[in-house]
Amino acid sequence: MAYREKRKRMNPRFFALCLAAVLVIAAAGVWIWSKIGSDVSAETVVLPDYVKQEFLTVNPWSRPGTELEQVKGIVIHYVGNPGTSAEANRSYFEGLEDGHLEIYASAHFIVGLEGEVLQCIPMTEWAYASNTRNEDTLSIEVCHPDETGEFLPVTYDRVAELTAFLCDAFGLTSKDVLRHYDVSGKNCPKYYVENEDAWQTFLTQVDSGIAALEKERAEKEAQS
Repeated sequence: MAYREKRKRMNPRFFALCLAAVLVIAAAGVWIWSKIGSDVSAETVVLPDYVKQEFLTVNPWSRPGTELEQVKGIVIHYVGNPGTSAEANRSYFEGLEDGHLEIYASAHFIVGLEGEVLQCIPMTEWAYASNTRNEDTLSIEVCHPDETGEFLPVTYDRVAELTAFLCDAFGLTSKDVLRHYDVSGKNCPKYYVENEDAWQTFLTQVDSGIAALEKERAEKEAQS
C-alpha cells in the first residue's frame, strides 16, 4: 500500500542550540588563527622608542632583501664575541657586504651591553641568522660580557622586553620563542643552552611582559 512519509519538524530549541554552537566554533577559529601564524603586517608594527634603526646595506651576504611573508617565531642568539657592543656587531654584519669573508650572517635586532637596541634589518625581510627558520622568524642577537654567554641584567631585561613586545605584536606566545639551539642544535645562546632553568626563567619573564601589554591595551580600550 502506498503511503506518505511524515516529515519531522526540527525542534526550534535544538536548532537554536546548533546555531549557537556553530557561532562559538567560528569565533574560536578566528581567535586561534589570530594566535597561530598571525597575519599582522610587519609594516604596520611601530617599534618602541628604545629601538634605533641602523639598517644594513642591501647585499647578498648579510641583507639579501628577501621578503619575510609571515612572522611565526622569535629566535634568540648570542654574539659569541665577549665584550663587544651592539654597534660593533652591526659593523661586522655591514662589513660582510663585499663577500670577502664568504660568510652569510646578520640579525634583525642586536641588544647591547647597556640595553641599547639596534635594528639592522626591517621586519619585512629575512636575516641570515636562524638556518631553516630564516623565512618565518625574527632574530635577536645579544651581547654578553664574558665567555659564559650570560647576559648582563640590563641586557637580559631588554631582551625579554623586546621579545614580549614582538610576541604581542605578531600574536605569538612564549612557545614561539626559540633559541638558535632549538633550530639547528648550535650551542647558542650558550649560557641559556647549558642552563635550561635560566632559559625557562627567561620565558616566564617574556610571558609576564606579554600579559602586561595585554592588560595595558585592555585598560586603554576600556577608557576609550
